[in-house]
Amino acid sequence: MSSPYLTTQIPGTGGLIKETPEDFLVEEIPLYAPCGEGEHLYLQVEKQGLTTFAMMERLARALGVKERDMGYAGLKDARATTRQTVSIPGVLPEQIQGLNLEGVRILSATLHGNKLRPGHLAGNRFAIRVRQVEGDALEAARATLGALQEFGVPNLFGQQRYGSLGNSHLVGRALLRKEYEAAAGQVLGDPARISNARWRQGAERFAAGDLEGALAALPPRMRNERALIRDLLAGRPAGKAVLGLPRKLLRLYLSAYQSSLFDRLVAMRLATLGTLWPGDLAYKHGNGACFTVEEPAAEQPRADRLEISPSAPLFGYKVTLAGGQAGILEEALLEKESLRTEDFRLERGLSMEGERRPLRVPLTGAEVRQEGDDLLLGFGLPRGSYATSVLREIMKPPENDTLHGDH
Repeated sequence: MSSPYLTTQIPGTGGLIKETPEDFLVEEIPLYAPCGEGEHLYLQVEKQGLTTFAMMERLARALGVKERDMGYAGLKDARATTRQTVSIPGVLPEQIQGLNLEGVRILSATLHGNKLRPGHLAGNRFAIRVRQVEGDALEAARATLGALQEFGVPNLFGQQRYGSLGNSHLVGRALLRKEYEAAAGQVLGDPARISNARWRQGAERFAAGDLEGALAALPPRMRNERALIRDLLAGRPAGKAVLGLPRKLLRLYLSAYQSSLFDRLVAMRLATLGTLWPGDLAYKHGNGACFTVEEPAAEQPRADRLEISPSAPLFGYKVTLAGGQAGILEEALLEKESLRTEDFRLERGLSMEGERRPLRVPLTGAEVRQEGDDLLLGFGLPRGSYATSVLREIMKPPENDTLHGDH
């Protein structure tokens, strides 16, 4: 799923990220400030070593509330120091005093009138340490950041979207095509890409058709994979066994496939990422609305100012495809995958509506300095965009390396 670079002419810095949680700090930029009164307590928290859901589970247990009634604006990685806001109904600020949770620090507590919803943030601010950089790293990083500020950041999801084996999108692809035996094989994984010995042995036995041997080999923590094999051993068809996996996990696979198709469209247009084509659906960065480009020459100055950008679909059954040359690219990709947008209309709550997403995003407040063999980077991105899209342009890692980044 690798893509070429927008800044190919600028050398990479190399280096390592996320050697410690302190090396990667991400802080949400709120869409609005809490007003000070209402039924929901907005907590700004700093966490380390926990996913957003794990952090919310700890808060819910400590405060005696249901996790499903809590709200969040964005999901944040466990392998980082992250500052984000969550909302909790029916809790007062004084109830937070003295609360002591491992891996969680409360920064502020203010009341507000509504539950926090996914997407209720303007963006994220990042402070990242890249260790053991090479050559004239500071000069190269400055040049890359300058180019990204001028031309925009390729809005890639990147490798971290595709799971630890880099194949989540392949499970999603098989699900959409109703190729359930292939989906089951991808859930277990390609043994050649698995480093854990027991998992690898389980995947090898599964591939060889030895279901009992696979079940015996897999680590106990791999509950979903074990449940899948038990269903197959009980004689259930592959379709029922695969669709019996948790809905949240199945949607994650389908979303990964959507992301992989989007990344392919970004790669196809990378050389002219900010150039509008006739029929493009241009994305307004100010409000997220899209409009059809009738006269590219008339609209191009706005694109040059990064007010608008070409967009591509996260394919789904309701998404609008572009017209003209851009539409031909989008339809050709669907055809190559033997899919129609209608195929994303699935049962069991798995339907994917789809949406338009800009091919590039603005980079704000970019800064860099060197400290010994390390680079210290700071920058902001809109919500839904990944720091790894910036880091891969700066570092230009080997093709098989995976950068893990928050958004």
